Amino acid sequence: MRILIVGGGILGTAHADEAIRRGHDVIHLEREPEARGATVRNFGLVWVSGRAPHELEAALRSRELWADLAARVPGVGYRPAGSITLMRTEEEVAVAQEAFARPDADNRGFALLDPDAVRVVNPALRGKFLGGLHCTLDAAVESRQALPAIRSYLESTGRYTFHAGTEAREITTNTPGVHIRDDRGRNFDADLVIVCPGATLGGLARDLAGDLPLRRVRLQMMQTAPLGEKLTTAIADGDSFRYYPGFAGSALDHLRTVQPQEPTAEEHRMQLLCVQRLHGGLTIGDTHEYEEPFDFDVDEAPYRHLSGVVETLLGRDLPPIVKRWAGVYSQCLDPSQLVHRAQAADNVWVVAGPGGRGMTLGPALAEQTADQLGL
Repeated sequence: MRILIVGGGILGTAHADEAIRRGHDVIHLEREPEARGATVRNFGLVWVSGRAPHELEAALRSRELWADLAARVPGVGYRPAGSITLMRTEEEVAVAQEAFARPDADNRGFALLDPDAVRVVNPALRGKFLGGLHCTLDAAVESRQALPAIRSYLESTGRYTFHAGTEAREITTNTPGVHIRDDRGRNFDADLVIVCPGATLGGLARDLAGDLPLRRVRLQMMQTAPLGEKLTTAIADGDSFRYYPGFAGSALDHLRTVQPQEPTAEEHRMQLLCVQRLHGGLTIGDTHEYEEPFDFDVDEAPYRHLSGVVETLLGRDLPPIVKRWAGVYSQCLDPSQLVHRAQAADNVWVVAGPGGRGMTLGPALAEQTADQLGL
């Protein structure tokens, strides 16, 4: 088949890779010169540990697909380094113990570590904590270099064409195919169109599928200069228990009751996630803002809070902060959905809304789409 994909973020690129893997030809349109949305404004984490039970199978499958992709495209920077969620209170320890006692703990690669064992796994952690929940199945990719590397590989197949700086303006069905017109006046014909609009829920996506059952979420993050030593795993703090459904339970309910977040963390709905980039710097975040219109500036208080938490866990000063940014992603309103797929017309589909799980689930969601459409 000849498949046209609109949207050059992780979801669109994963669909392109899956289509090529299945023997199809792909035309790929991206309105920016390069993907600039949440796909490149994230941690690059493939995060298995905190997934809800109904998400876990897809997360594990996606991790397998990332490993397969890395074997074909080493430039994605995939590394199965795992993560450690560090607990600083007895209430947080209780949440970790409850998660470790569940039947699916082995499937998540969980292990409970005391402080000395944490330092054996990740010697850079010399700060204050009561223990760590180690997830050996978490992984990371280099989000800012992964998509160009994947596209370069796809182009080498001779069955993939990427049109940067190209916006799809109109999509009409012509039995038996689909006709696409772009903003340069060019026309394309395809057997199937898959639109992956990211957080751009108006324009073409709304023309095709109406108001999608999604909300947008804004985040703030930052990156440091090189740390000067190796952080062998990603790290998270106990606040992350509050934001990942895999930790729901009586212990978390008790934590919420007796241990309010620090005021800045509560105001900005914060958790700490931290991963080291291949160049040695740390990507640190994040915040959650749900009410639109979003601010166009970034607040400094969350950065001070996150810096303080990381320094407490590392037991040392952070290197200088060299970059700060904000990003926006779209998320399904129905938490039981991994992503929203809507058939807009014959052979035209809109796929959007993986939330903050785009890098984690992207390859598996593309595989599911291909299976559903019989590709």
